[in-house]
Amino acid sequence: MELFRLDNKVAVITGGGSGIGQAIAKSFGAQGAQVHILELNEEGGKGTAAEIIADGGKAQVHACNVADQAAVIAVMNNIIQSAGKLDILVNCAGIAHVGKLDSTAEQDFDRVYQVNVKGTYNCMYAVVGQMKKQGGGVILNIASIASSVGIPDRFAYSMSKGAVLTMTLSVAKDYLGDNIRCNCVSPARVHTPFVDGFIAKNYPGKEAEMFEKLSKTQPIGRMAKPAEVGNLALYLCSDEAGFITGCDYPIDGGFIRLNN
Repeated sequence: MELFRLDNKVAVITGGGSGIGQAIAKSFGAQGAQVHILELNEEGGKGTAAEIIADGGKAQVHACNVADQAAVIAVMNNIIQSAGKLDILVNCAGIAHVGKLDSTAEQDFDRVYQVNVKGTYNCMYAVVGQMKKQGGGVILNIASIASSVGIPDRFAYSMSKGAVLTMTLSVAKDYLGDNIRCNCVSPARVHTPFVDGFIAKNYPGKEAEMFEKLSKTQPIGRMAKPAEVGNLALYLCSDEAGFITGCDYPIDGGFIRLNN
């Protein structure tokens, strides 16, 4: 028997147009899931869906701002109506912000909160009723090592990812009796287009040097590949992980435990 198959599973992945979300969507599609990508950047989502379909999988894209609860509920209801169920939700949509407390403006704090915290809440809120009705489901949230340790110059981002972690624990506890599993993963630095863009914007002319420096902050000596996070997400959302709920899984190259 092939492990970690998601045949006949309906999976929603937010932020599936690039980076970690894209890797998760492609991993799920390759394992037989019917993938629904929620993306603010609809074109990016279409690119991911096209790759999944080209590899023989099933994927659809839904333009959606996860910070807008009414929009999220409408999209989720449409998916449930057309598919008849919703088995898996992966909350991956998120934004970053660089700054300490005294250099974080109110509008920046609110923007990070709206996407990372409220967006995660909105999506869980929109699907939990269906999961209860159908007798179970799986929710996976993307947190961060910033949920567990202090990261310099990441005040608002750390706030948001700490909230993601604790929301995960609360949902896991409250819906044990409904057969709904809820976990989160906490990546360290992952080599995504966002990282390349951040380095190019903030360190022009020193891209290679800064990439090496940021890579070495992980004790293992490199950044994670998006596909490595995708593979962990696949396991946690598969039936083989049926005994796992209320857990946070660091995927961090040893950052939390070995960086001392």
